[in-house]
Amino acid sequence: MMGAPYPTKKALKERIGQPLRVIETSMFGNEFRPNGVNYVVGPDPYTSRKWYAAVTCKDGLIVAVK
Repeated sequence: MMGAPYPTKKALKERIGQPLRVIETSMFGNEFRPNGVNYVVGPDPYTSRKWYAAVTCKDGLIVAVK
């Protein structure tokens, strides 16, 4: 689970076609997958978990948000 610094899930959906910005939270290395599904929480993974999403990326760009 990574953080996504977008104020709302709707704001994240509006950025389809753009690179996904994430906050890596794992102490075991990077979790971001430029091709595949990334699970994120926002707007802040440490203090404010108001929404969750599964973000599909292709070549690092957002393709779909569920």
